[in-house]
Amino acid sequence: MALFVIGDLHLSNSTPKAMDVFGPRWSSYMDRIAENWRAAVTDDDTVVIPGDVSWAIDFDELKPDFDYLEALPGKKILLKGNHDYWWQTMSKLTAFIEANGYGSISFLHNDATEAEGYIICGSRGWYNDDKNTPIRGADSKKIIAREVIRLRASLENGKALCGDSNKEMIAFLHFPPIFKGYLCDELILELYRAGVKRCYFGHIHGNYEAPARIEYADIDFYLASADYILFKPMRIS
Repeated sequence: MALFVIGDLHLSNSTPKAMDVFGPRWSSYMDRIAENWRAAVTDDDTVVIPGDVSWAIDFDELKPDFDYLEALPGKKILLKGNHDYWWQTMSKLTAFIEANGYGSISFLHNDATEAEGYIICGSRGWYNDDKNTPIRGADSKKIIAREVIRLRASLENGKALCGDSNKEMIAFLHFPPIFKGYLCDELILELYRAGVKRCYFGHIHGNYEAPARIEYADIDFYLASADYILFKPMRIS
């Protein structure tokens, strides 16, 4: 039983979306994801997908993409990304999963879960080169404050699951908390206080010269966007 991560699948089985704007690496990416996934992941494994799962905007468009995921081996734990417009309340997401019989798909939202001997925590996070400058009308300070609350809730749930065990608590974020000079101190502080030693994130595309690991505040941060890791689920060992 193993734990994997791969972010930013950007599935588009019912809503064709040209991803080659990010470069030729995205050619036939959904076929490559499925091939690489089946080569690495078994039914006894778990894969965390930290956001940007599908381009769908509602459940009707989402169904073919979840059919695609359900057909792949292993359990899948999904987090919300900035392009997951289909994401709704947990009650509606749960009802959609149950109505369609998706037995291998679950969601991480303001909580934590245990998988393959690890405690899985995380949130969407936020990424802005200038935290004081609004993006498309968004107030970054307010968004970060909200994401801090969500991440803290997840980490507190994670610590409760850990109990007196020595299981490692691993964090997953969609947005990078640290990248090319950008630093979201508020989110990193939550990770540090909770004793998190590893954090995986996505969102970044086309930056293939970026380091695979960034060490900061006694935490190792890993970029796990699908195109960066060549559409192969990354094993966490």
